[in-house]
Amino acid sequence: MDETIVLCGANAYEQKYYFNEKFNSLPESIKDELHIICVLFTEEVGGVITFEYDSEGNLSLKTDADEEDILYDEISSGLLVKEVLRKKQELMESLTLYYRIFILGENPGDLLNEE
Repeated sequence: MDETIVLCGANAYEQKYYFNEKFNSLPESIKDELHIICVLFTEEVGGVITFEYDSEGNLSLKTDADEEDILYDEISSGLLVKEVLRKKQELMESLTLYYRIFILGENPGDLLNEE
């Protein structure tokens, strides 16, 4: 089973934001930026968005919606995810490195040599 760890997420149905306390050592500015991205996303397209790490430390954005949600636009959601990934590429790469170094315990030198 491929286990994922949620970094953060927002739910338009419950109007709630979640941040995993395991990542409290991230700078406040990063936490704030993630909060803004998640809330604005759910305000615009609805549903649920999460930032999730896979078992290898790769970060991805996942979206979901209730089946009964006729206002949720899957196409707009996909386009907005692509836009966030494009505009926030540096943030995503930094969060991936953070996870692989501080959570998975990988050697920073080895990670830099991968590039």
